Amino acid sequence: MKTPIYDFVSDYIAKNGARLHMPGHKGSMFLGAEPRDITEICGADSLFDADGVISESENNASKLFGTKRTVYSCEGSTLSIKAMLYLAAINRENKNERPVFVAARNVHRAFVYASAELDADVVWLTSKENMSLCSCKISAEDLKGTLSKLNTKPAAVYITSPDYLGNTADIAALSQIAHSFGVPLLCDNAHGAYLHFLREKCHPMDLGADMCCDSAHKTLPVLTGGGYLHFSKNEIKNFSSDAKTAMAVFGSTSPSYLILQSLDLANRYLENGYRERLSDTVKKVCDVKKFLAENGQKVLSGEPLKITVNTSAFGKSGFELAESLRKNNAECELCDRDFVVMMITPENSDKDFEIIKRTFVSHKKTDGKSVTPKTTLPVFELPEKRLS
Repeated sequence: MKTPIYDFVSDYIAKNGARLHMPGHKGSMFLGAEPRDITEICGADSLFDADGVISESENNASKLFGTKRTVYSCEGSTLSIKAMLYLAAINRENKNERPVFVAARNVHRAFVYASAELDADVVWLTSKENMSLCSCKISAEDLKGTLSKLNTKPAAVYITSPDYLGNTADIAALSQIAHSFGVPLLCDNAHGAYLHFLREKCHPMDLGADMCCDSAHKTLPVLTGGGYLHFSKNEIKNFSSDAKTAMAVFGSTSPSYLILQSLDLANRYLENGYRERLSDTVKKVCDVKKFLAENGQKVLSGEPLKITVNTSAFGKSGFELAESLRKNNAECELCDRDFVVMMITPENSDKDFEIIKRTFVSHKKTDGKSVTPKTTLPVFELPEKRLS
């Protein structure tokens, strides 16, 4: 697969011309990446008005993910979340009323900020299973019940899947319910860019979501900030036609060409043997999960590349296990009083898996007396609305 953005920058570097444009480092080596850090010069295209090398690269990504359209983000899923909500809001049926979003309670704060910026009301979906602030398991029946009670059609239903602990929602069932009410389903898939490349259908675009965001940098070999906004071939409204406008409304006018090149190169990476490498890695993760479970650890099921251990069930705090990992020269993604989360990709080595095994096996189960008891989260109750 061609890499038009990366190739353009390579050719520009080879010319060794005078850089009479931004950035101010002029390609001089400070960190080491400066020669590849350019701006929207002639031929480099423009992210929010793309019709050249960026557009070609985005089309390559769209083919890989099987979408109607895929556009790049240099500001992670935060930008894509805001763009999704904006598109849902401007395409809502009842434009004389404020937009309404129906959302699971474990949303990323970008959703909250976007709702405020769009002057939208939010109808929260809550779960009876309050295992963590990161989780909010919503069933199709939960969603159907909420939508049936509303006296206005919401602009969108919004779900986070996978969540930070690796729990995944039944996107197929949720999208079916949402669509039966004529409402689009949006999915924050920030942690699941790789899901499309598994053997079974797991990615929101394959399960009925109308739009979803992927943080490519979280699970693919992409620089931090690189992301995708995907549009389904079966989107119930023509959201994709205004994709670039929506991204431009919230995005920086100085997108990183380092990130764009990284996204561009990722296309080639995904095309050339990634499915096989991913499958091998999933097997290794399964083996580690099985090993930990056999040694007394409570391992959450769910997302294939995430190892989440409920340490409180073992009489330990997540902070304690994270510190043990640190002593073994390993850093986890997340720890709190109850959980340790470790994120894996094909770029992890076999040595990394051995560190995980060694660290957790070194901890013997306690009676829990030396550990703060597992956090008990109260069922969230919506406060009475006082302001319009």
